[in-house]
Amino acid sequence: MKDLYQQVQYGNTYGHLGSLGFVVLATDTVIQENLHTLAPDGVSISVAPVASPNEITVEGLRKHIDTMANAASLIQPDAPPDLICYACTSGSIVIGEHAVAEKIRLGAPKSQPMTLVTGVIDALRTLNAKSIVVGTPYIDEINKLEYRFMTNQGFNVLDIKGMQIDDGSIMGNITPSYIKEFALSLDRPEADAIFISCGGIRTIDILQEIEEEVNKPVICSNQAMMWSCLRRINVSLTIKGYGRLFEIPEIVDPRSI
Repeated sequence: MKDLYQQVQYGNTYGHLGSLGFVVLATDTVIQENLHTLAPDGVSISVAPVASPNEITVEGLRKHIDTMANAASLIQPDAPPDLICYACTSGSIVIGEHAVAEKIRLGAPKSQPMTLVTGVIDALRTLNAKSIVVGTPYIDEINKLEYRFMTNQGFNVLDIKGMQIDDGSIMGNITPSYIKEFALSLDRPEADAIFISCGGIRTIDILQEIEEEVNKPVICSNQAMMWSCLRRINVSLTIKGYGRLFEIPEIVDPRSI
């Protein structure tokens, strides 16, 4: 038996290519599933919840910052991820990328900070999309802020429409078939891409179908977030079924775009 113990074999860990941490809303029922769907073998995923009221309003989203640092500090504190991302599109816009990054650094100083909306900008620029249409589940007070944010980032927002939902606990119940119909109704011939905003809705399930019908790139929050996170830790993943973005073969560091 002693000889057997002396021959213990070691290999790669689950995170031998890299590790990602995500601060998710406490009401989330979608993002974590999408993360594990898109993560390649060799990349570990860890999450921690940020306290979040059900109301997806500007006032409710601003409250996320209060527990952001604490949530980041709970993600593998003794084995810090390479990167920690705040996984909320609207919250990233309302609070601001820099403010979120400061809180993540405070809670997890050894991890690179990021926000979901940063990944969206990375993805759209990589696909050379300049004129876009945007669909969201949000109410108009958030849509107005998202329009302003995207415009300030240099995009020509041809249209933005929301489903007028302010209850975060039911966003995961919106059917993929409805999301597809909603996305198709937004398209315009002059749009370079369609962006379906919000990590809490199940866009990934029908993203490829939408792309095939409109014959142009379709970006959704969780797809763009994961793509950018992987590139930022130098992991390239090409898979079919989740849009043109994930079919880009070479490693592109979005920070160089």
